[in-house]
Amino acid sequence: MLLNGDGYVVDEAESGTEALAVFEPGKFDLIFTDYFMPAMKGDELAAAIKKRSPSQPVVMLTAYPEKLQSSDCPLGGIDSFICKPFELETLRAAITRYAPV
Repeated sequence: MLLNGDGYVVDEAESGTEALAVFEPGKFDLIFTDYFMPAMKGDELAAAIKKRSPSQPVVMLTAYPEKLQSSDCPLGGIDSFICKPFELETLRAAITRYAPV
């Protein structure tokens, strides 16, 4: 909703498995994912996306950054984290960094 207001085209998925089903390499400039989702966690989604498209930027949204940065939770495939709650400017900065126009 926030990014739609800025004029971005945003596709949504209810779960990681749904997101992976609609993912096509080259179709998306940037992927935002939550960590906790039904059926597939965000890091699993990111790994599956990176396997299909290694250069695809993936940004993880989370309310639990300390839990995710622990040594027992490897997060390969995540390019950056955004901690919840966040401001619209934080999303805009990620877009500028990972999907510049």
